[in-house]
Amino acid sequence: MKLSEMNKAELESFKNEASAKYEDYKAQGLKLDMSRGKPGSDQLDITMDMLDIVNSKSDLRCEDGTDVRNYGTLTGIIEAKKLFAEVLEVSPDEIIVGGNSSLALMYDAVARGITHGVYGSEKPWGKYDKIKFLCPAPGYDRHFGICECFGIEMITIPMLPTGPDMDMVEKLVSEDETVKGIWCVPMYSNPDGITYSDETVKRFANLSPKAKDFRIFWDNAYCVHHLTDDPDTLLNIFDEAKKVGKEDMIFEFASTSKISFPGAGVAVMAASKNNIAQITKILGMQCISYDKINQLRHVRYFKNLDGIKAKMKQHKDIIAPKFDIVLNTLEKELGELGVLDWHTPKGGYFISVYTLNGCAKKVVNYCKEAGVVLTGAGATYPYKNDPEDRNIRIAPTYPSREELQKAIDIFCTAVKLASAEKLLAE
Repeated sequence: MKLSEMNKAELESFKNEASAKYEDYKAQGLKLDMSRGKPGSDQLDITMDMLDIVNSKSDLRCEDGTDVRNYGTLTGIIEAKKLFAEVLEVSPDEIIVGGNSSLALMYDAVARGITHGVYGSEKPWGKYDKIKFLCPAPGYDRHFGICECFGIEMITIPMLPTGPDMDMVEKLVSEDETVKGIWCVPMYSNPDGITYSDETVKRFANLSPKAKDFRIFWDNAYCVHHLTDDPDTLLNIFDEAKKVGKEDMIFEFASTSKISFPGAGVAVMAASKNNIAQITKILGMQCISYDKINQLRHVRYFKNLDGIKAKMKQHKDIIAPKFDIVLNTLEKELGELGVLDWHTPKGGYFISVYTLNGCAKKVVNYCKEAGVVLTGAGATYPYKNDPEDRNIRIAPTYPSREELQKAIDIFCTAVKLASAEKLLAE
């Protein structure tokens, strides 16, 4: 029976049962963490043999003779450019290979916009009294954090099953020249796990912004992170943009952070040749080169896209059962109660759930008091403001299966308790 269909006596009984179970969990003194989308130790073990690829006896010269131990090769070694060009389906000369963090590349891209503008800017973004970014939500909290760091005003764009509300995006970018960017996680979005439809990608590629220096920040973090044998597919935005001569609008980002090692991966940015030239000129004042030894290590280890896919299958074999634990438990414990909605993703690192209105913060707090740390309620919205207080991001990958089962059991109990309390108060 749905909780909304229960009478007061039935709800009181339901609440008391959930409360007793919750108090039992609290008494166990658990410490479980589902707050961030981190790989588990068993995933990190997958690529440990990468550390043996480059050693003191290795030939550390690239195919063009570059000695990766030395200065130079600012935008990355040619082998790494070719590898990531294959992954992102662009050409090698549209690639900048960076350090270990795609987030750092995104931060730097915004910072350059503030201090110097981007290709096509009439003046640096920082010279405007105010600039704005569109923020599909729920979305990635660190994207929103970058905007807050630079004082960029954020405008929330609702997420639909096909991606961001493109009617709203098209209207805002066409009317306001202070709208300089939009954050996107186009494949297995963080946190909903939505892959943008072909129509959505085409509409992005055909945007007509009032600001001539508007940029789409296309954070393609999960482009090879599949959980099923029939994964989603994402239309190539560069191909669509090139058809109409709008490829300068796009900055694309990815990394191997959840493929090899989060602390020692390789990040990449893809952009048009015009953008690459403008970025490289400024980047040359920031550094001489990124870690080319690490770039070479990754290339020699993975070799090509097929090599990456083979390792990603091993990741899938480890984390897909964890997603199943969460989804099966949600269905078993809450599926018939009408108090929680969720999307079943085919890839990525998160499961996004929606409580009854006004219950997300209470659920997260109940979990915390019982020893389960979740991402803060509201974190997936600009300014941490979920207007309906409904969304919670669950990250299943880091705990062991045993810990995960315990954590999701506690989560379901917290949802039951918070939902019953809300309905009784109405």
